[in-house]
Amino acid sequence: MSTPEHAGQTWGAPPPPPPRSAVPRASVELSLAPHAAPADEDAAEQVAGDMGPTGRPLRQIADPPLIAHHGPAKILAVCNQKGGVGKTTSTINLGAALTEYGRRVLLVDFDPQGALSVGLGVHPHQLDQTIYNVIMERNVAVGDVIMRTPVEGMDLLPSNIDLSAAEIQLVSEVGREHTLVRTLRPVIEHYDYVLVDCQPSLGLLTVNALAAADGVLIPLECEFFSLRGVALLIDTIEKVRERLNPKLEITGILATMYDPRTLHSREVMARVVEAFGDVVFDTVINRTVRFPETTVAGEPITRWAPRSAGAKAYRALAREVIAR
Repeated sequence: MSTPEHAGQTWGAPPPPPPRSAVPRASVELSLAPHAAPADEDAAEQVAGDMGPTGRPLRQIADPPLIAHHGPAKILAVCNQKGGVGKTTSTINLGAALTEYGRRVLLVDFDPQGALSVGLGVHPHQLDQTIYNVIMERNVAVGDVIMRTPVEGMDLLPSNIDLSAAEIQLVSEVGREHTLVRTLRPVIEHYDYVLVDCQPSLGLLTVNALAAADGVLIPLECEFFSLRGVALLIDTIEKVRERLNPKLEITGILATMYDPRTLHSREVMARVVEAFGDVVFDTVINRTVRFPETTVAGEPITRWAPRSAGAKAYRALAREVIAR
């Protein structure tokens, strides 16, 4: 796999980013997806004023203006203690969509399962260095571990199962809740957004992500048990705001895996909007077979099926995130 280079690109005041290694590939290709992207299906266009899935009229959000220089980054923690709600999928595809609007993005895989790394074509068990080494070893710089991805303008700080040991080892450290923010500080000026893919729990790693973040993006599956778990997450966010990170805010709640054909999905959506109001994004991510395909292909949906409904939804989400 060739890696895109940014040779000759100038950003104004911020210095060029630190050198990064290329994304390593597995020695054996396990290809379940087609070798070329399938023919894209055109999504039905929705215009401002139409009634959206949230039950509110869609708001007009124009394409964001280009920026003269990059940084400092806004850090967003993509967080939900329930697994399988679309955290990793949303992190990858939101990051790729933000690059289409000229933003430089760093994706941080902060889950020992390494799903974010796998979703970008990385074999995490073959990595010599990951975010774990940056956190636990003083002689490893974050710039030495950051990798380029197939998406120009989007980089990756990878993870693997080694990170699970960090949660135990950090318990005795002074200022353990601020380990991640110290890790990211050297590169924060080189990016416009840092998206942290959190593990499905409310342990020390997730608290680290919340302590480092400016905002929290909560993917919420349109299903009853997901709705019940949000109250616990909101309580954790409030405690982190009070004790560790006063600037922390909820950037938005993203409804995922929405199926407009089922009454259950529509009822959960109505409850979410009733409870959280404008915090809920207008953008809703529907269920589609495209997302599993992109995971196997190791590419975001904006590249794999750029005219699909899923790609258009994440571009709309990127516009909302930038506007907020």
